[in-house]
Amino acid sequence: MDPVLTRTGGAYIPPAKLRMMQAQITDKSSLAFQRLSWEALKKSIHGLINKVNVSNIPLIITSLFKENIVRGRGLLTRSIIQAQAASPTFTHVYAALAALINSKFPNIGELLLSRLILQFRRGFRRNDKQICMSSTRFIAHLVNQQVAHELLALEILTLLLENATDDSVEVAVGFLKECGQKLGEVSPRGLTAVFDRLRHVLHEADLDKRVKYMIEVMFQVRKDGFKDNPAIVEDLDLVEEEDQFTHLMSIQEEELDPQDMLNVFKHDPDYEANEEKYQAVKTEIIGDDSGESDGSGEENDESDGDSASEEEAKEQGDIVDETETNLIALRRVIYLTIQSSLDHNECAHKMMKMQMKPGQETELCHMILDCCTQQRTYEKFFGLLAQRFCQINKAYIPPFEQIFHDTYDTIHRLDTNKLRNVAKMFAHLLFTDAISWQVMANIRLTEEDTTSSSRIFLKILFQEMAEYMGLSKLNLRLKDPTLQPYFEGVFPRDDPRNTRFAINFFTSIGLGGLTDELREHLRTHPKPPPITVPAPVSSLSAAAAQLLLEDSDSDSSSSSSSSSSSSSSSSSSSSSTSSSSSSDGKTKKKTSRSSRRSNDRTSKSVSRSTDKPREDSKLSSKHADDGSREDRPKRIERSRREEHSRKEEYSRREDHSRREDHSRKEEHSRQEGRRRTESNEGKRTERRTRTPEDKGRDPKYPDDQGKSKSSRHRQDYEDEFKSRHSRR
Repeated sequence: MDPVLTRTGGAYIPPAKLRMMQAQITDKSSLAFQRLSWEALKKSIHGLINKVNVSNIPLIITSLFKENIVRGRGLLTRSIIQAQAASPTFTHVYAALAALINSKFPNIGELLLSRLILQFRRGFRRNDKQICMSSTRFIAHLVNQQVAHELLALEILTLLLENATDDSVEVAVGFLKECGQKLGEVSPRGLTAVFDRLRHVLHEADLDKRVKYMIEVMFQVRKDGFKDNPAIVEDLDLVEEEDQFTHLMSIQEEELDPQDMLNVFKHDPDYEANEEKYQAVKTEIIGDDSGESDGSGEENDESDGDSASEEEAKEQGDIVDETETNLIALRRVIYLTIQSSLDHNECAHKMMKMQMKPGQETELCHMILDCCTQQRTYEKFFGLLAQRFCQINKAYIPPFEQIFHDTYDTIHRLDTNKLRNVAKMFAHLLFTDAISWQVMANIRLTEEDTTSSSRIFLKILFQEMAEYMGLSKLNLRLKDPTLQPYFEGVFPRDDPRNTRFAINFFTSIGLGGLTDELREHLRTHPKPPPITVPAPVSSLSAAAAQLLLEDSDSDSSSSSSSSSSSSSSSSSSSSSTSSSSSSDGKTKKKTSRSSRRSNDRTSKSVSRSTDKPREDSKLSSKHADDGSREDRPKRIERSRREEHSRKEEYSRREDHSRREDHSRKEEHSRQEGRRRTESNEGKRTERRTRTPEDKGRDPKYPDDQGKSKSSRHRQDYEDEFKSRHSRR
């Protein structure tokens, strides 16, 4: 069997003989040629990885880029992991090498990180401390090089300290010692939570003394600022922050694929095309290398033609991601950055380093507002963060203004808590002049154009601005002549009804001082002309109307005098009733009967008297049109007298009914008093006539069970006396 075609490549073939064998094969797409190139690639990668150190890492990375590491990415990641496991002290060197490769080929960095996470999970399930130590140490240095996100480190520490054992605590301490300084820079809250958990484990968990001593040493290392364990050595800080690509991966992801098939040779039908593409990428990364070229310009021409064709393909059409994967990843990074930041300045600094693409500013503004609405109470952190972005770059001002318009139009969809947070955040942006006051042009404060939610929003918005600016400064800002066109909807002057509504709204929320100009406008505004209603056919003339006005005045004076007389009569009647109450019941009954009879007589006489004016009024209305102007004052006088007599009769009836009610109540109370006295007398006589046998009975029980407590006590005493006497 040909040793080249075996799975492991057969026996060792010297490099010179291997190159000679490749030169003898003319067909580069054949299986034998690809197998020989695969073996050469594997040996080259393995040898370069074993030779890397701090001093020669630039040379090693250049040599690696000359090899087709895209085809051999599985071999490269396996060699790096094996070399790191064999030499843990050189972990920071291998992490720097991985960071350089990740800056140019992010898919290789992602594959390396996926294999390390899977290796740690496998070692954690098997309780293999050695595998966990090596994999976590490599992951810690990848976090320091910003190849992996700091959230992965916090997840690993949480998993190790959740159910603390001697081995898990030892692995966590070693991991924290390697990446603690970096976590303190990017996530101080997370680092504080981890050390709080370590302190709890130190005091509560049942651990070995050696492990407890390691925890105490860890606290001392943190106190010293990790000076003996720096995040990145100065000689290995080779990648700029803007060139690095950070992978946000979780330890609990189920879709991690180690891609083990990349470690094994596989025939490639497009071998030559892929090699030419990599040659173009290599030329772009490290430039032309004449030493490695074969002297013929055909391959260069082909590679140039291939790169030109790729550029044309890119110009023809861009690939659009309809799944919004990048957008979701961006929102996730923004959320984690906000939650892991200590203050707004730190958060803004981290986000400005993210180098967002044009058009993503709106997404950032939406994320800040969404995070603010999710809080139980408003936190000033979000208002300061939004203000900071608006002050750093004016490109963030239009998105926040557009969000204000959209939010106000859909404010009815928010609950009270979210509505309050949104209003307070925009109030902060307005009184700090982070956004323009022109956004008020979208608001129209009328009863028809507002809802309960929008009125609550405006209430909180203006109250918050008045609290921070003061009422005087806010009033001056609202009276600014350059901003008056934008406040026409907030302070409407088009309709007095809308003006009154705005005045009442601001007065009800305690900001009536803002409506002085509205009140002046409403006072000086010309009133609309009254609506003229056509007069009826039987309308009075001007002289008759004047007479009516004079009669009404005299009528009011006479009614007042009649009311005073009726009040005096009522007082006299009340005094008479009080005097009559002292008399006997029999005389009271007689007086009540006589009063009823007199009442019936008076009612009959009143009904007769009232019937006559009605008939007279009918006749007067019948002949009203035929009468002359001189008869009208007489009719008016007659109707006035009738009205006066009606009122007096009504007041007499009221007084009479009031007296009857009073007498009825007194009679009822007197009868109740007699009834109580009779019942008390009966009870007294019953007590006097009771016999001793009746006194000992209990009325709740029949006679055979009706012994009282006193009789039972007496019987018990007699029985005990007899028993004592018999003993003597």
